[in-house]
Amino acid sequence: MSLKKPQVPNQLFYGDNIEVLRKYIKDETIDLIYIDPPFNSKRNYNQIYNNIGKEDKAQAQAFIDTWTWDDEAIQGFENITTNYNGLFSKQTIQLINGLEKVLGKGSLMAYLISMTIRIVEMHRVLKKTGSFYLHCDPTSSHYLKLVLDAVFCAKGGDFRNEIIWHYRRWTGKAAKFQELHDVIFFYTKSDEYTFNVQYTPYTDKSLHRKQNYHTRVKGDDVYVTSIDEKGVRDNDVWQIQLLNSQSKERLGYPTQKPEELLDKIIKTSSNKGDLVLDSYCGCGTTVAVAENLKRRWIGVDITYQSISLILKRLADSYGEKVLASTELNGVPQDIESAIALANKKEDKTRKEFEKWCVLTYTNNRAIINEKKGADGGIDGVAYINDFEANGIDVGIKEILFSVKSDKKPHVSYIRDLNGAMQREGVSMGYFITLYPPTKDMLEEAKKLGKYKNKYFGKDYDRIKIVTVEQILKGEIFDVPKAQEVKVVKSAKRKGDSKDQKDLFE
Repeated sequence: MSLKKPQVPNQLFYGDNIEVLRKYIKDETIDLIYIDPPFNSKRNYNQIYNNIGKEDKAQAQAFIDTWTWDDEAIQGFENITTNYNGLFSKQTIQLINGLEKVLGKGSLMAYLISMTIRIVEMHRVLKKTGSFYLHCDPTSSHYLKLVLDAVFCAKGGDFRNEIIWHYRRWTGKAAKFQELHDVIFFYTKSDEYTFNVQYTPYTDKSLHRKQNYHTRVKGDDVYVTSIDEKGVRDNDVWQIQLLNSQSKERLGYPTQKPEELLDKIIKTSSNKGDLVLDSYCGCGTTVAVAENLKRRWIGVDITYQSISLILKRLADSYGEKVLASTELNGVPQDIESAIALANKKEDKTRKEFEKWCVLTYTNNRAIINEKKGADGGIDGVAYINDFEANGIDVGIKEILFSVKSDKKPHVSYIRDLNGAMQREGVSMGYFITLYPPTKDMLEEAKKLGKYKNKYFGKDYDRIKIVTVEQILKGEIFDVPKAQEVKVVKSAKRKGDSKDQKDLFE
């Protein structure tokens, strides 16, 4: 009697997807890949193309939307032109060399290099029968199609569709046509691939009959065509509404895509039990829909905010059991891995340690301070209810978080946090430290006394010191939840008709 080989569990990776692809995902193991990579579409296109002006360091770092010609871009360019691991086709090498001569060494070229080395790795892990979807906007779609052609078509694959996702939104009063679509490129690795035809139901109910024919006359010729009972076969223009601020799906993630969009892609290009990969998984729409459709999945994201939100989304939608069957990789599990995260040298992840500390300790109840550089030493903000000065009305009070990873933490950090609290009119703060606090730090925090919260009738340390070791052992932020503060929304429970609830309800 042969034993059935156990399936690989669902996997969620916290880290750079190029490292995850190269180290952890084997050749030709993925049935379907969908990616929605970031790009800074809000910047002036002329500036991007001509490398005009300085890079905007104030861009939202959570999505790594600022691309610069840095060491990473230089290394990527060398990987392509020297055919790293023999993965790059002649066409890909020639394309990147040619684009560098046209675009120069700037933001757009750095972005295309980053995408090329990752698309090549995704092509490697895709099964010969697999399908690949790349979601982008018109800012860079024409360049990305050249890259995809050079990767897929040069190695026996083919371009199948340019899908237009059309939606409605208010786009301002600029002197140009309104921008109301995204582009999704659909490629396959070979001519043998899964394609389950999808249908749009008829809007005219009178067309729902067992036998249905349309007659079309052109000149002397008569054409008779049948209509499928399932509806109209889907074309390459998809009318799916954007998620507005009132949508029950909305989780507070800026680039969140509607589940209907991923539902159509996953149903079309995979079957139950197939393995789906999203290596830019953001708030986890792909993995959530894949879970709902009984596909296995792998998700990758470089920011802990995304990983934390995905875990919460899955638990809210499918219960804690889905987390038990998910393999979590890259998240600190011990002091050594926490130290490794804190010491990462890449600029794009230099605040990831702070994010992990604040979000893990507060169980997603804090808002991360996204400002890089001079952030005043404040890495996050949470909230608590308290009475206003009149002693009757209830207000929302801030709680500040400061995180440090210095091997020799100093008492000045406690004084700095206290100064920030005084400056902001805040009565309560938390100092999180990677290494044990000094005696002077503990004494300084103790001298600051207690914060008396009248709403809950409880005293709290004005500044509480928490170590990473305590967080790893499971210590959690124990302040009662504030009412009416929207930080992260809960995903709607699958099969539950109740409206989506906020985290602090």
